Amino acid sequence: MSLGINLLPADGKVCSFDCIYCECGFNADHRPQMPMPAREEVSQALEAKLKDMQEYGPEPDVLTFAGNGEPTLHPQFAEIIADTLALRDRYFPQAKVSVLSNATKISRPEVRKALMKVDNNILKLDTVDAGYIGLLDRPTGKYDVDTVIGNMEAFEGKCIVQTMFLKGEFEGKDMDNTSDRFVLPWLERVKQIAPSQVMIYTIDRVTPARGLLKATHEELDRIGQLVREAGISCSVSY
Repeated sequence: MSLGINLLPADGKVCSFDCIYCECGFNADHRPQMPMPAREEVSQALEAKLKDMQEYGPEPDVLTFAGNGEPTLHPQFAEIIADTLALRDRYFPQAKVSVLSNATKISRPEVRKALMKVDNNILKLDTVDAGYIGLLDRPTGKYDVDTVIGNMEAFEGKCIVQTMFLKGEFEGKDMDNTSDRFVLPWLERVKQIAPSQVMIYTIDRVTPARGLLKATHEELDRIGQLVREAGISCSVSY
């Protein structure tokens, strides 16, 4: 069982991407109405939940930071990670701690150090084509692919790369990133990062942008095999 930890307002979304496939919807549709919860609030809520699970179950396998936005945008992210690891060790020491991040803030030393401490730091890299990233992920601030990849390299292999593959169209543009035009340059940069694992997946629920389609099993399996042939572990989710 995975226990989700949300660092962002319950009635809003805070993210440095505005992905057209985001299950939370577009940023403009989810403007926060209250400030982010303080470190103490997050810690107290998590401890209460862990105590309850310790007494009544089920036992968590993973504590996952995801929720409705980008967790590393929280100003106390590093401190919250430290608190979470301490609580994990106290209540369920066998559980893993995972963070899903779009990697836009990993240049910050405190964020990188915190991510290096968790069991699974899962960093998004949806191809390496700047134009495609602008259409698919729609960064809300400056985003430079080379800089992000360089920051991922700084993890020295202690990271997981996650990539979304899909098809269809958006605003009249072809969104298929399963062809060699996108896959081969992406694969070369993945080799450069040398992560411990690659996770590839496709859309599995209704998206805020219409016209998007799932990548096929065959297409995902082909990409996964290319990653494995490069000597990197790869999981495929359909």
